[in-house]
Amino acid sequence: MASESNEVVKEFRLFKVYKDGRIELFRPPVEKIPPSDDPDTGVRSKDVVISLDPPVSARIFLPRVSGPARKLPLLLYIHGGGFCLQSAFSRTYHDFVSTVAAEAGAIAVSVEYGLFPARPIPACYEDSWAALRWVAGHAGGDGAEPWLNEHADFGRVFIGGDSAGGNIPHTLAVQVGSIGLPRGVKVVGVVLVHPFFGGTDDDEMWLYACQTNRGLTDPRLKPAKEDLARLGCEKVLVFVAEKDHLREVGVEYCEELKKSGWRGSVELVENVGEDHCFHLRDPKYDKAVELKDKIVSFIKHN
Repeated sequence: MASESNEVVKEFRLFKVYKDGRIELFRPPVEKIPPSDDPDTGVRSKDVVISLDPPVSARIFLPRVSGPARKLPLLLYIHGGGFCLQSAFSRTYHDFVSTVAAEAGAIAVSVEYGLFPARPIPACYEDSWAALRWVAGHAGGDGAEPWLNEHADFGRVFIGGDSAGGNIPHTLAVQVGSIGLPRGVKVVGVVLVHPFFGGTDDDEMWLYACQTNRGLTDPRLKPAKEDLARLGCEKVLVFVAEKDHLREVGVEYCEELKKSGWRGSVELVENVGEDHCFHLRDPKYDKAVELKDKIVSFIKHN
């Protein structure tokens, strides 16, 4: 029995599956840090509960506000981690999103969504959509969160993320284009950093982690032309890295988006000589700063 329970029946990039059904992640859970006020940048942060069942929460970042009448663009950020790792509350994502909020002068809402295996896919999509709907529910100025009521410009909403978190915003933009958001809420742009889409060895990992899927043609994995055509935003900014195994699917996404009939504009930026999500490992590295600055500019000037 012991030998049978230790028999591995499936092994993917981020986890393996034993014959008895156990799943072992190859990386330990990340340490989560509390929200805090940054004395250097002036960015304040706090955590909010979006839903108790299912459990969805978020960390909100508020930069310095020059005056009570000034409204700030809003960024909904989706962290990466292969749908099974990382957290909006990790040091990595706290620091990155806080920096973007400070430099772009934007309120940022970083989503803590359900991770596989505790909450299999599609929890990540459903939780992120719930977070976007929760944010949009403040457009009338009477939502649960005062920072959003008082400071957010709901005519300048952006959705962004990296890796797995670069996949999820696509599905959110499709839902915005097909289902819509409350009056007064406009998604201007979407930022996809080294996004995961179908067409690599990781496809089988996504299919295993997703309880309900349509196989390799699932539109969340392999974006459908009709979905691309109705993205509910005006602009899309996509980053790919030259040495990343996801480079080709990111490039293909841009090409298919241009051919789909969608009326917005898409820009592709290639990080030459770099690997997957390099910018998170050393934020002070010159090319990491360039990537971050491009996101900041995208938010500030749209």
